[in-house]
Amino acid sequence: MTVERVVVEADGGSRGNPGPAGFGALVRDPATGTVLAERAEFLGVTTNNVAEYAGLVAGLRAAAELGARRVDVRMDSKLVVEQMAGRWKVKHPGLRPRYEEATRLVAGFAEVTFTWIPRARNKHADALANAAMDAGVRGVPVSLDTVETVALDSPGTPEVAVASTPPAGTAAPDPLRTRMILVRHAATEQTRQGVFCGRDCDPELSDIGRMQAVALADRLAVLAPGAAVLTSPLTRARDTAAVVASRSGTTVVVEPDLAECSFGAWDGRTFAEIQQEWPDELAGWLASTAVAPPGGESIDDAAARFTPVLDAARTRYAGGTVIVVGHGTMVKLALRDVLGAGKRFLDSIQTSPAGLSIVDTWPDGTAAVRTVNETTHL
Repeated sequence: MTVERVVVEADGGSRGNPGPAGFGALVRDPATGTVLAERAEFLGVTTNNVAEYAGLVAGLRAAAELGARRVDVRMDSKLVVEQMAGRWKVKHPGLRPRYEEATRLVAGFAEVTFTWIPRARNKHADALANAAMDAGVRGVPVSLDTVETVALDSPGTPEVAVASTPPAGTAAPDPLRTRMILVRHAATEQTRQGVFCGRDCDPELSDIGRMQAVALADRLAVLAPGAAVLTSPLTRARDTAAVVASRSGTTVVVEPDLAECSFGAWDGRTFAEIQQEWPDELAGWLASTAVAPPGGESIDDAAARFTPVLDAARTRYAGGTVIVVGHGTMVKLALRDVLGAGKRFLDSIQTSPAGLSIVDTWPDGTAAVRTVNETTHL
């Protein structure tokens, strides 16, 4: 049996945290409410959150087995819904494998939405989870025959609703779409100090930066396994790119013109120091992208370097995915150009160390910004 769209209801629980745990999941036909598949399993001793993720994974697998292309996931776990939406970080190491498995499954569908529902409207999945825990405690096989079928409850207007379609950057492949994942390098000591660090400033990653690079690589291994990696020639970008590529099993291509904008005399200075020593020059630089710092390069000149490289990458990797590791200025300018934004956009947007932004483009010239400065992996 193959269905286009299904509803997945999932839940998990533990009696004690950690304690004896189990999950329940079911797949429904959204038009009739008919239950198409049920899953329940005792997990042994683990936490409530691990059990909830296990329920989600089981529900997504069941939907995939039915051949569904579009899935509406409904859960009473705010944690799972918010993390799958990319709004909350996955901080607990015990949850990350389950989260990554769920993300990989989501990538196999054309569309997945997540909706938080109150526990009272998740009774069927809850009953399956409890049946699994009961069976596990007694040491007997799980029997789904003891679980009473609960009718499909219309979503109505839940207190918290809608996650992503699907989580940032995990949509099913589109043969016409070219995906570019723009990444700012991980942190350096200059990042911590809050000083300007441009093309002529070439520090290594700090200890924190190296940890960020590993976390970024783990995230990109899920979002874009095997994707090509391009990088700025500066050490902080090359070292970040090397970690990403080693995790995905790919090689790094160095693009000299992706080096950061040159800040000239302002390198190594804080904004406050620059404001005190070069007030007029700073005012001019803030007012216009055509103005360069003393001995440096204007934003417009930097854009003239970045743009041809990014355009060529979209052509070279047409229909696929490419990861571009560079600097804050590059990421901001690339997003500005896709959105058709102006100077105010550049002044307002934040780019964090090891943050990523995803842009999709199509041959007809249309584009979509999927996510901006995502840092859920950090």
